[in-house]
Amino acid sequence: MTALPARIVPFPSAAPRIDAAAAVLRLDLADFRCYANLRLDVPAAPVALVGPNGAGKTNLLEAISFLAPGKGMRRARIHDPERTGGAGPWTVSAEILSRGERLRVGTGRGEGDKRVARVDGRPLRGQAELARHLAIVWLTPEMDRLFADGAGARRRFLDRLVYGFDTEHAGQVAAYEHSLRERARLLAEGNGDAAWLAALEESLARHGTAIAIARAQTVARLDRAARAQLGPFPAPSLSLSGEIERLCAEMPALALEDRAREILAANRRSDAETGTTAFGPHRGDLVARWAGKDAPAARLSTGEQKALLVSLVLAYARELAAERGAPPVLLLDEIAAHLDPARRACLFDELDALGAQYWATGADEDAFAPLAGRAHMLRVEAGGVLPA
Repeated sequence: MTALPARIVPFPSAAPRIDAAAAVLRLDLADFRCYANLRLDVPAAPVALVGPNGAGKTNLLEAISFLAPGKGMRRARIHDPERTGGAGPWTVSAEILSRGERLRVGTGRGEGDKRVARVDGRPLRGQAELARHLAIVWLTPEMDRLFADGAGARRRFLDRLVYGFDTEHAGQVAAYEHSLRERARLLAEGNGDAAWLAALEESLARHGTAIAIARAQTVARLDRAARAQLGPFPAPSLSLSGEIERLCAEMPALALEDRAREILAANRRSDAETGTTAFGPHRGDLVARWAGKDAPAARLSTGEQKALLVSLVLAYARELAAERGAPPVLLLDEIAAHLDPARRACLFDELDALGAQYWATGADEDAFAPLAGRAHMLRVEAGGVLPA
C-alpha cells in the first residue's frame, strides 16, 4: 500500500459538536501501517471515515485501539503495525479527553521490541495503566460471528468490557498470563522446583480469582442492563461457563483462592502430560442467548449475531456512562455490514443520546447519509485524509 504523506487535517469550524465526555481529539501517527506521518484533529463528536477499501480507514481505528491495553483490534505482533520502509519504530500519540481532563497519551514499539506507553510524558509501568484513562471498545467485521467462534475471542472481548469497570483488571490479566506461561514452561522441562511451582500457583490462584470475580460481576451487570431491549435490537441473556466460574458463584474469594491452589497442585502431572493448564479463567467462556427466542447465539444468523453483539455493546456503553460519567469511545469498523437501516439508525441515535464519541468506517458513503450534520465526516483516500 502506498504510504500516505505527512499531513495535518483540521476540522472545519462548522463541524458538529456533541462535547462527549470521553474522546480522542488529536491523533498523531508516525510510520504506522500506511501512514508515514499524520496529524488528525477532530471535535469531541462522532467521526465518520468514508473511502474505498484499502485506503487506510481501518488503520486509523487500529491506531486508536492501541490507546488501550492489549494488542489492538487486529491482535498485532509488535512489528506488525510498522510501515514498510519506514524511518523508525511505529508510534501512536493522541490528545484525549478523560473525565474532564485533557491528556496526552503515547505508545509504540520501544527498546527490546516491547510496547511502551506514556501519559503526559510520564512513562507508564505497563500498558495496563492505559485502562485508567480511556475506555475503548470496538466492533469489526471479524467479530460478526464472535459467538460462533472460539472461546478465546469471547474472553478477550469480555476483558475489554471489564477494563471499563475495573481499571486494575488489565494488570491482573497480564500477571496471570505471565505466571501461566512460566508454570507451563517448568512443567514441560520436567525439572521444576516445587517451591517455584508453588509460588507460581499462588500467583495463578490470586490473579485468577480476581479475574473470575471481575468477569462474573461485569456479566451479571450487563445481563441486567441488556434486558432493556432497544428498538429493533434483540435482548441478550448472558452467563459464564467454566469450573472456576462455577466455584466463584459458590464460595467467597479467599476460599476460592485456596481451592484454586489445591486444584493446580493436584493437576501438575496431568497438565505436564497434556501441555495445558486445565483449570483457571483462561478456560472459561462467555455464553450468550437471544432471550426472546431462548436460542443460543451461536445458532443465530450472522446478522442476528451482530445485532445481539451491538445490543450488548450499547448496554455496556450505558452502564459505563453511569459508572464513570462517560461512555466508552467506540470504534465501529464497517458497521453498516449486516445491519439493516433501522438498526443502524437506532445504534447512532442511542450513541448520540449517550453523548458518545464513535469512529465509524465504511466504503458506502450513502450508508452514512443519516449522520449528515451529526458526525465529523472525513474522506480517506490513497492520497491522504481530507474533510468529506
